[in-house]
Amino acid sequence: MALTTQVFEYGHVCSINNKHIPNHVISITERAYLYLRRLSLCEEAEAKLLRLKSVDGVEAIQFLNFVGVLVTPDGMHIEILPKVTKHDEHENALEDSRLALLNMLKTLGLFRHIQTEMASLKQQKMPLLEIFISQFLASVNKLVKRGVKHDYQTAHDNLFYLKGKLNVSEQLKRNLVHQDRFVVDYDDYVSDIYANRLIKTALQKVLIMTQSAAHQRLARELEFVFADVAKLEQRAINSAKVTIARGMEHYKSPVTWSEIILRGMSPLSMQGDANAFSLLFPLDAVFESYVEQVLRTTLTGRLSVRGQLQTAHLVNYDAKRMFKLKPDIAVFDGNTMLLVMDTKWKLIDASKANGTDKFMLSQSDFYQMFAYGQKYLGGVGELVLIYPANKKFQQPLAKPFEFSDSLRLWVVPFDIHHQTSDSIRLRLPVQLEHLIN
Repeated sequence: MALTTQVFEYGHVCSINNKHIPNHVISITERAYLYLRRLSLCEEAEAKLLRLKSVDGVEAIQFLNFVGVLVTPDGMHIEILPKVTKHDEHENALEDSRLALLNMLKTLGLFRHIQTEMASLKQQKMPLLEIFISQFLASVNKLVKRGVKHDYQTAHDNLFYLKGKLNVSEQLKRNLVHQDRFVVDYDDYVSDIYANRLIKTALQKVLIMTQSAAHQRLARELEFVFADVAKLEQRAINSAKVTIARGMEHYKSPVTWSEIILRGMSPLSMQGDANAFSLLFPLDAVFESYVEQVLRTTLTGRLSVRGQLQTAHLVNYDAKRMFKLKPDIAVFDGNTMLLVMDTKWKLIDASKANGTDKFMLSQSDFYQMFAYGQKYLGGVGELVLIYPANKKFQQPLAKPFEFSDSLRLWVVPFDIHHQTSDSIRLRLPVQLEHLIN
């Protein structure tokens, strides 16, 4: 069985040792499954990611609304990918999903260093973890070509020759008999600084994680450059923070990648499992960040985009404001609020326009938007709910949902794929175009 497997968000995995594997359930090694099972039963943050349940009479683990990659202690790589279409059985579903995720991740602060050549990745069908590793190795390779940073560090030693400053008190204690030696303090120009230790330790972890022969070869070559640098202990990795000093700007990308590789990003607790690793992201937050970033670069001139407003509250009680209302995005013309927007990661079906399915929309989302409209727009204006575009939702719903004669809600798609230019990723109805043009 392959060491790397993929599952879509809200998908299921079970042990390969089961006699019956249900359809659409991915089988993984027994050791990997037991590891995930143990995490799912914890009472901490793991409950946000994993759910133990039964599928057709078979015990399985369901992944919830986090996406990314998870490496179990036995070396199993599990990619959890966003579901970008309801028909995810088509041939390119996995590649499309992986590329869409990378495209959105580039808007997150820590991942602005991703310089992914999408066409090349699609052709190679590179696993998600290997993509991250390739970016890390490329950044370290670029650093090495520019030169590894050295710095002066104070050293203390007992030498056969005088160097630096003689430590008189120590000399009298230690060298009364060995008068041919000198206890000295001196400044040594070395590469053994914290940033280099961090990079070397990340290179050593990559050698354990990667399944690519090319990546292993490059990681070994780069590790040799840091041969005189010490390895960091896990406690130092978790507690210390690298400061990028002047003249070390070329260290920013490799240091960022090193911290990600060594610390991971996840609600999962991986402590005690040296070979376990997770790089997992809440999909709602990734989509929100992506939409906001694209709008900031698209809506320019007199318009401005602000995220996560927190100026209004739902109620007042005894002169105290309670329950903050935080719409994801607001579009302003100067100080005038034009649009209040919220992003939702959910697949909408424009063909289900009946009173039962309601386009697969959520009533609770409408209550939330109504509160935004009352508190931020005073009950007069336009609200927008943004969902990821898919084959069943390519254009805005033809008509708005009317809370009143003066307050309307529009439901629009947002293209998350790289093939589309920024200017047309958000498809607004013509009734709203005049507000932003």
